[in-house]
Amino acid sequence: MSDPIEFYYDLSSPYGYIGAHLIEDVAARHEREVLWKPFMLGAVFKEEGTQPLVFYPKKGAYARHDMARTARLHGLPLNFPEKFPQLTVNAARIILWAGHQDQAERKRLSLAFYHGIFGEGHDISDKAVIRNICETHGIDWAEAEAAMADPAIKDQLKEETQAALDRGVFGAPYFIVGDEPFWGVDHLPQLEKWLESGGW
Repeated sequence: MSDPIEFYYDLSSPYGYIGAHLIEDVAARHEREVLWKPFMLGAVFKEEGTQPLVFYPKKGAYARHDMARTARLHGLPLNFPEKFPQLTVNAARIILWAGHQDQAERKRLSLAFYHGIFGEGHDISDKAVIRNICETHGIDWAEAEAAMADPAIKDQLKEETQAALDRGVFGAPYFIVGDEPFWGVDHLPQLEKWLESGGW
């Protein structure tokens, strides 16, 4: 059986937003499954001693320009929220809770949250925003709110994040096929060539 595409993402990443809209098409062309793996990018920054691109004056200005350009290239709306970057931990917990053993549900909710953040420019750290997205997509809010506070779900997200670090993940989006890593949405063409050829 062919290796799946492991897709590591943090909802705070604009490039992750773009990658989330592209990876399933890449996978479908090569009959691969996508494993949606949310994690906390902040833990990576802490371990690596780095910070989000937008905090670097010159690099940040370029990154914002490139994010918008890349989104336009793929026909995606990109509206930076006023508060950026954002805390996405509660949304990530809901994804893990609702998408337990269900990759289709992880994908559905991840795209919904991504659209709220970067398609519409909302603050996903605001519980009212999370509630609206959940209820719009048929998720019971009382259950979702309980999941956000559930110690088991909190531990699961920590474990998923540590597993990502153990796999060598240092940014988002990050893709792994077998043991071959590809960092960044700009490496999707190379990833696809890898799938076509079987590697080199």
